[in-house]
Amino acid sequence: LRLTRGELDARHARAVGRRIKEAKLKEARTVDGFDFAWPAKINRDQVRHLFTLSFMRENGNVVFIGGVGLGKTHLAAALAREACLQRMPVLFTSAVDIVNHLTEARTRNSLAAAVRRYAHPRLLVVDELGYLPLDKVGAELLFQVFCVRYETASTVITTNRAYKDWAKTFANDATITSAVLDRITHHCETVIIEGQSYRMKDRIDA
Repeated sequence: LRLTRGELDARHARAVGRRIKEAKLKEARTVDGFDFAWPAKINRDQVRHLFTLSFMRENGNVVFIGGVGLGKTHLAAALAREACLQRMPVLFTSAVDIVNHLTEARTRNSLAAAVRRYAHPRLLVVDELGYLPLDKVGAELLFQVFCVRYETASTVITTNRAYKDWAKTFANDATITSAVLDRITHHCETVIIEGQSYRMKDRIDA
């Protein structure tokens, strides 16, 4: 029994390791490593509940909205890691990297296959949406990703823009912006984080 249990544990560890590698997670972020005392505003109970991954059972989404240095990426990466621990397929990437990859695939006439890559993971983390504005083509390409995932899998987004400002991200195209918001927010937990950048903490203390 001990040998069997040991083999099962080893297999589980290898499977989790593969999931984390495939997810492109560079650091082992956890919710316990997040300093909830630093942001001026954050719903701790809401965030803790997200780590039950109950939103994924309903193919729901999560959007972290806040300024720079407030831990949006940390929490998103920690959620991705938690899904990996449950041996789910996960991919962590940035909005810009998705657009660049799809743009390149489009020039090679392999766009459909590239879009499927982002449709496959049970959890897709799109980091830093809105930090760089997209042109119309980029907005349309990213919209395709959100379309294929709508109500079929979960997406986590980190952004520095409130929903009312998302048009600035999507080439000021009201139609695309409205369609994106409709799909993302239909089944969605929105986490608002406010305060000063944690990376400036030492300077502020000084």
